Amino acid sequence: MAYADQQMSGNKITALIIVALIHVAVGYALVTGLAYSAAQQIIKKVTTVDIKEPEKPKEPPPPPPKNDTPPPPVVAPPVKVDIAPVAPQIETVQVAPPAPPPPVYIPPAPAAPPPPRFTPKGAAPRGNPANWATSNDYPSRALREEREGTTGFRVTVTADGRVSDCEITSSSGSPDLDAATCDNVKRRARFTPATDGEGQPTAGSYANRIRWVIPKD
Repeated sequence: MAYADQQMSGNKITALIIVALIHVAVGYALVTGLAYSAAQQIIKKVTTVDIKEPEKPKEPPPPPPKNDTPPPPVVAPPVKVDIAPVAPQIETVQVAPPAPPPPVYIPPAPAAPPPPRFTPKGAAPRGNPANWATSNDYPSRALREEREGTTGFRVTVTADGRVSDCEITSSSGSPDLDAATCDNVKRRARFTPATDGEGQPTAGSYANRIRWVIPKD
């Protein structure tokens, strides 16, 4: 007996044993009061044998036919371009001219004063200014110490020609000689007063110098 026949006989014996066991189980189920439907489901599951046939190998699909002719090139449809330029719309806007600036008032220049009728004059000394201080007026202390020098002064002359004030503009180096200068000038000097543009006497000033020199015997 061949091996296949032996395998088939073994399968039949196994199936008969399984069927016998099933019948015993069914009989036991009926005796013990199990539901008939449950027994039927068990019988269906056990007795049903799925025998699947071996799947045949799938054949590969046939290769596509060779075509030596290349595919036609893809041609894109032409794009329509509107070349005609569109003229821009120009809107004219009327702008009102700017308002003129307000007028600026320029006051007239002040009128020049009229020229004086007379030429103003300064105060002028009467007599010789060298006589306002002489060697006899030499301060005794400065004479003993044999101090000499030149004193500059300025006096203020009133409208009646008298000296109202005296100041030293340059010192001789000796306070005694400077003090003696103003004392003698205020006591002896007389002036023709200054006059304004109307020819009227007015206050003025006068400046000069006095040189103090010890007389030689």
